[in-house]
Amino acid sequence: MRFIGVIDEKGKKTEKAGKIFSQHEDNAFQEEFSALVKESYHEIFTLYSEAAWTLDLDTLITFFRQTDHTTAIVGKKQANIFLALAALSGYGEIPEPKTSTSTVKAEKSKKIDSAKQSIEKRKKSLIGNTDPSQGVRNAFGLTVRIEINLPAEGNQETYDRIFKSIRENLLNG
Repeated sequence: MRFIGVIDEKGKKTEKAGKIFSQHEDNAFQEEFSALVKESYHEIFTLYSEAAWTLDLDTLITFFRQTDHTTAIVGKKQANIFLALAALSGYGEIPEPKTSTSTVKAEKSKKIDSAKQSIEKRKKSLIGNTDPSQGVRNAFGLTVRIEINLPAEGNQETYDRIFKSIRENLLNG
């Protein structure tokens, strides 16, 4: 945002940005915002003129890598930012946001639940039939050793959370 002049060095909104972002109609906003983007990305507009707005990702990555001598990852990020700014300027579609951390956490939780169910099934198959009415009992002893490496920089709260989690997920689970 600092690069295109929306915020200043202190992170405060610039006067120019205030004027642009107070536009009520999309067309007026896009027109003024695109001028701001063109001014900031003058090199790419000098090279490609108005076609810069519609360049594909690979062309943009190449441009940024050659101009700034950046890595492929940085060039891709620069290209994606330019595409997002172009979309806000009225050229192209606004990219879909990445999956949120809450969605990722929900997926991890499902995997953990599935793993717990799988462990329970394995336990039952290993222990065998423990129904005394059937007269047969296949049982054996099992010892499990769990090694816990506690972080050296941890405090009491950290250790309490670790042991609470063990109690909830291993001992009482």
